[in-house]
Formats: sequence, structure tokens, C-alpha cells
Amino acid sequence: DVQLVESGGGSVQAGGSLRLSCADSTYTYSAGYYSPHLVGWFRQAPGKEREGVASIYTSGGRTYYLDSVKDRFTISYTGNTAYLQMNNLKREDTAIYYCAAGPQAFGATMLSESAYNYWGQGTQVTVS
Repeated sequence: DVQLVESGGGSVQAGGSLRLSCADSTYTYSAGYYSPHLVGWFRQAPGKEREGVASIYTSGGRTYYLDSVKDRFTISYTGNTAYLQMNNLKREDTAIYYCAAGPQAFGATMLSESAYNYWGQGTQVTVS
């Protein structure tokens, strides 16, 4: 069953760190072969629209970040798992974080919801 499963959310004080993980079984075919694709992290804070935070293309490691997280968050992809390392967390980072997967995108489009076909259930991150 194709799916994305997030983990690693929780509560942390401002200035702290968290690492989110996303187990990715999308674009996976028989005999363990998987097709290169886009994996992104999105977030939705209470009362706000969902926004793209970081994205990576699994072949070559091309990344794109939301400006407000560029020097604090790092996206990576290893062994069919996407990670989002979040450092120096701020209260405004509080949100539900979602992992998503799609075929391909470039530049700012990598943070557009329309580039993604598959979505996880989300994990809560609370910064106090």
C-alpha cells in the first residue's frame, strides 16, 4: 500500500531542535526498485493555510526551502526515508507537519501543493 508515515513530532522550547522522519513507500516498484521523485514537508498552523517548508528531489539531492526556515531547517533523504532536521525552533514554527511525495518540480514549484500526489497524516510540532 503506497503511503507516507511521519514521526518525530512533539513539544520543545524555543531554541530547541526536533527531527521529523517520513517513511516513504511511494514510487516503489517490484524487486525494491523505486523511481526518483519529489518529497516535501509542509505545515499548517491553526487558522492558517498549509505552506511548503522544504523539498528534495531524491535523485541528486536538489532542495528548495521556505525563506523563513532556510538557515534553520535541513531536508534529507536516505533509505526511503525523508528527514527534516529543525534547529533553533521558534514559536511560529508550531504547526502540523505533513510529508508529501510527487513526481517532479523545479524551483519555487517544489513548495507548491499541486506538485504532490501523496500525503501523510501529519505530525504535531509545538514550540513554546
